[in-house]
Amino acid sequence: MPTIAHADAPTFEEYAAAAWPSLYRRAYLLSGSHADAEDLAQQTLIKAHGAWSKVSDAESSDAYVRRILTNTFLSAKRAEGRRPERLVGEDPPEPVGPPPDGPEDRMALWPHVRALPPRQRAVIVLRYYEQLNEAEIADALGCSRGNVKSTAHHALQNLRDAVDGSED
Repeated sequence: MPTIAHADAPTFEEYAAAAWPSLYRRAYLLSGSHADAEDLAQQTLIKAHGAWSKVSDAESSDAYVRRILTNTFLSAKRAEGRRPERLVGEDPPEPVGPPPDGPEDRMALWPHVRALPPRQRAVIVLRYYEQLNEAEIADALGCSRGNVKSTAHHALQNLRDAVDGSED
């Protein structure tokens, strides 16, 4: 999402319009489905609108909205329990920054990332897609840096196991 300066703080409508593409991409990476990503991004903007005075006064509106998005995703997953994975595959949206080496490898890994538990998926998306550091991830998830490290370790181990198992 674009970084917004306090001096010329935009209206909510201006912020939402500018933030939508990256907010949607993040939502897709978390949810794994275009329809769920739209719902998640819209729910995030509804919550941001309700707290707009806090969001616009925050040191980083983007970080505040990222936390809303992540918490909304994790809360929904806790409430609904784990749904069966969809059988219809969907391609992930284009990344915001430059693509990592080996796009074929990234695409081969995508189904395994989608299969991770929600919190592990959130850490992987925030770390390797959004390229946030541990402190920023901890802030987005509302947890300690140690918890981020532990969750990332377990997520990466699950991915290694999944990739090793799929090569057989």
